[in-house]
Order: sequence, then C-alpha cells, then structure tokens
Amino acid sequence: MMWAMTLMALAADPSGFVAGEVVTIAEDYEFTEGPVWLRSGELVFSDIPADTNYREDHSVFRKPSGKSNGLTLDVQGRLIACEHWNRRVSRTEKDGSITVLAETLDGEKLNSPNDAIVRGDGIIYFTDPPYGLEGREPDLDFSGVYSISPDGVVSLLVKDFNRPNGIGLSPDQKTLYVSDVAKGHIRAFPVNEDGSLGDGKIHCDVPAPDGMAVDEKGNIWTSSATGIQVFDAAGEHLTTIEFPQMPANCAFGGKNFSTLYVTARTGLYKVECNVKGLKPGEW
Repeated sequence: MMWAMTLMALAADPSGFVAGEVVTIAEDYEFTEGPVWLRSGELVFSDIPADTNYREDHSVFRKPSGKSNGLTLDVQGRLIACEHWNRRVSRTEKDGSITVLAETLDGEKLNSPNDAIVRGDGIIYFTDPPYGLEGREPDLDFSGVYSISPDGVVSLLVKDFNRPNGIGLSPDQKTLYVSDVAKGHIRAFPVNEDGSLGDGKIHCDVPAPDGMAVDEKGNIWTSSATGIQVFDAAGEHLTTIEFPQMPANCAFGGKNFSTLYVTARTGLYKVECNVKGLKPGEW
C-alpha cells in the first residue's frame, strides 16, 4: 500500500468552502464507507467486503465487523455500527464487547442497516435498505427509517422510501435528513420532541446520494455521482467538490473538526475546509 500522500488539484470552488487540495490517503481498499472521528482523536471507517473497521493508518479497529457500513457515536462516545451483513445495529462498549441494539421489528429480521445518527437525548435514527442481503430473502417488504429509544425500543418511523441511505440531523436537531439513492433526492423531516417525525418533503435533488455530513452552519455535505455536493439549509446547491473516485460517505474530523474525510470506492481521502462539522453524539 502506498502511504505517501499525494495531492490532487480541485476544481475551482467559488463558494470558499474548501481550504486546500484533496489529499489521497490510500486507494487499495475493497469498498470504503462509514467514516467517523472518534473522541480519542482518530478516524475509523468501514471496508464492507473486507469485513473490517480500519483506522486511518490502516491498522484494524474491529474485525470481523459484520460487514459494517455506516458508523457514528452515541452521546457517551461509543461506536454505533450498522452491521450490513449481520442485519443489525450494534454498539461497541468501552471494553470492546459488542451490544446489539436493533435486530428485529415485531419479530421480523431487519433488512441491512445502512447508516445512523444520534440525537442529543440518545435516540438513534437509522436507515434499513436491502443492500446487505446479498441474495438472502428479506423478512420485510419495505425499506424503512427507524429509531431506537434510550431504553431500547425500536420504532418504525417511515416506510415509503425506495432505498433509504445516508442520514443526518440539523444543528438544532429539529430536522432529520435522509437520502434516497433510487429516487435521487434527500428528504427533510421535522423532528418532534418525543423523537417521532412529521411529514417529510424533498429537500434537494442529488444524483445518487449516499452518506452525508452536516456542518455547524447547517449545510449538508452529501456524496453524489459527481463528488461531494454541498446544500444549504434551504436546499440550495452551493458547490461540488470533486474526488478521484465516486464518494460513498463523508465525515468531519481532525484537530479543529474542519477536515472532511471521504470514503470513495477503494479510496480514502481528505480535504481541509473553511467550516467545521458537527461532532457526532455531541449537541
């Protein structure tokens, strides 16, 4: 593996979001996803086919990972993983043990949890498309968006998605964003105090939206067929940042939380930005 970092020139960014060039960290993984910056000060991400969570330096954080996809942190800083192959949402405890948080709905096995975000009161929201079934028959005939309450109750919130995928919260936690890859858009849902959702609406159209991150100003940074696209809180497209490969997910991290890490097919990349991202699990 080539660990000497290379630079790749960016397209012009008149919006001023980008503060540097795209840095290639590595490009020989199998399929990267789910980056998250841990409170210990390190990046962890998923390589789904490799069944492994890696650190930025390529050391192993967890293996097997249940072919995990999206990763986030709970309010205590513990890793929440959407275990693609195991069809469940799990939590890695401080001693390294694994606690299963969601696996079924009314006795029916989930499809394959994809991505998650945690509200300040501990409620976990996650998406459940069928991508990780890999030929197995689903128990459910829909792809839903769910919540897990702090006391462990799994609730179906929305079931009319085609392929729900990336998920994020606005800085005030009053809006939940969910991408639908098949329909090519991100929907926005008002979040009620009890954690339930109001009626959603299309927030913005995106070609092949996948994972997302939200910055302190409420802008959505979403993967797309053309790079990382940035939309403001009103749904207006602000800029697109190009990468060597098609992005699958992104997350802010680094010392000032202004480094955008991007997982893209076989690669892992980063770029310095002029805005700070929201810290997962901290509100």
